[in-house]
Amino acid sequence: MVVVVLVAAAAVDVTNFITASKASHEAFKTATLLKTLTINALIMGEVGVGKTTLASYILPDAVVVEAQEFDVVVSTLENSNTIIIKNIDKSPNLKLLKQKILDSQVRVVATAKASWSNNEIDEIFGICFDIPPLSERMEDVAVLIKKFTQEAYELFGGEGQLNTENFVPDLSTNSNSLRRQVMFYYLLQDIQDTELMDIIQRYLEDKLGSMSDYRNFLYLYEVPLIRAGLKRFKSQLQLADKLGLNRNTLRKKITEHKQYLQ
Repeated sequence: MVVVVLVAAAAVDVTNFITASKASHEAFKTATLLKTLTINALIMGEVGVGKTTLASYILPDAVVVEAQEFDVVVSTLENSNTIIIKNIDKSPNLKLLKQKILDSQVRVVATAKASWSNNEIDEIFGICFDIPPLSERMEDVAVLIKKFTQEAYELFGGEGQLNTENFVPDLSTNSNSLRRQVMFYYLLQDIQDTELMDIIQRYLEDKLGSMSDYRNFLYLYEVPLIRAGLKRFKSQLQLADKLGLNRNTLRKKITEHKQYLQ
């Protein structure tokens, strides 16, 4: 088995790979090589790094099946020439799956969590490689932000630009969290107060019902107000003055909401 370590790909779709970073460029070359071979491959990495997209680039006509759906995997192995098995590390029966793959002679590309290894399936895959998280590929992050901004423009209209002045990319789930964040920021940058109230209303509609709801949900107003004020005025004293509050009252509010203000 050939092991390729720390190869990266931030794939947006099966024909448009992000290759801004050196690692992503190497991934594209590896994937292109695999398209010409008949060996099985295992792609590992965190959620949202592009494992399935890269697998679909290698096997564009393959059926994509979740490993947890064992019966579907077996059926696909019996009726297809190629298959992409997502999250093979979560298969309920790796030993049997290994045998089914070996018996079928079907071309397999699978995905798994980062740096996963298992003796049952090691002999199945001719090439295994990890896709590093986006936090290690910041050149790709910049390109993805532009792409997701374009998606937001196509969905919502507007200016087609994202204000990144105070934008810190959320890479907790790689491209998944980054895309969600870009969409959210794009909508917020020109949101109207009535639209914001509609969002809060929809959030509260199925949560109201107790005798202390007013007090319980007041933090939805107070926390963002305090956050914004501290960020803008840099001190509790100035913020208390701008809000027309006693400094002790503001301090009490900050303590009360400390779980949201850390």
